[in-house]
Amino acid sequence: MSATTSTRASHRPDRKKHRLAYNIVGLVAFVAMAFPVYWLVISALRPNHEIRSYDQTLWPSSVTFDNFKRAIDAPNFGTAIQSSLIICLTAVVGAMIISTIAAFAIARFKFAGRKTFMIVLLAVQLLPPTAMLIPIYIQLNNLGALNEYWGVIVIYLVSTLPFATWMIRGFVINIPKELEESAMVDGCTRMGAFWRVVFPLVAPGLAAASIYSLINAWNEYLLAYVVLQDNDKYTLNVWLMNFTTSRGVDYGALMAASTLIAIPVVAFFMMVQKKMAAGLTSGAVKG
Repeated sequence: MSATTSTRASHRPDRKKHRLAYNIVGLVAFVAMAFPVYWLVISALRPNHEIRSYDQTLWPSSVTFDNFKRAIDAPNFGTAIQSSLIICLTAVVGAMIISTIAAFAIARFKFAGRKTFMIVLLAVQLLPPTAMLIPIYIQLNNLGALNEYWGVIVIYLVSTLPFATWMIRGFVINIPKELEESAMVDGCTRMGAFWRVVFPLVAPGLAAASIYSLINAWNEYLLAYVVLQDNDKYTLNVWLMNFTTSRGVDYGALMAASTLIAIPVVAFFMMVQKKMAAGLTSGAVKG
């Protein structure tokens, strides 16, 4: 017993050293990821002359909110917010409806080509958006969808479907079929059983998929830049890329506008991060 005890005692310092090393690595990674965000916010609070100065400090010598005022008063800022909300919310809601129906069909029904369909969904996710940019542009041009909201909405909706379908499918598979059968025995139709029994249990996965889709749609730039052409239809990211003044680039207002655009997504993610993490892990248990 004494030899075993001494062996355990000798391993404890090694564990502490390993834990300390992991903590240091984690801290360095956190600082590396958080510093650009910190510098963005600090730059938004600096006066313009200090931003352009070669002598930079980690904290501004004076704090100003004029950058935020100029960003808000910039042309088409309000219309850019409106465009982003219309496009992103419509695309996410439509994608969640279609992906939920598709996930339920894949998980509950056996039909010809089901496995092939699932593989195709996964393969589509492997294609980079830039590789499909030219075909998408040609198709939208033929349909008359260029410079139209619904053209961007269709792109975002379709790009969201594969991931959302796979995620929600994992939740549907975890729900026993006996629950639906019991509801149908009690008089519910299949649709009624889905709405009353399956949907409440799938809701966490649906929330996780919608959050992921919303973040991707809100932060997307390239496709919206190619499809939308009028200044009054630009989304926030496209508007930000074209944010200039008569005297050139207003870096203070540019940083302030970037901060304002990021705040809604960050705040929303902080509110629902627990549900999103639980949804991601629960949907990946089986399937």
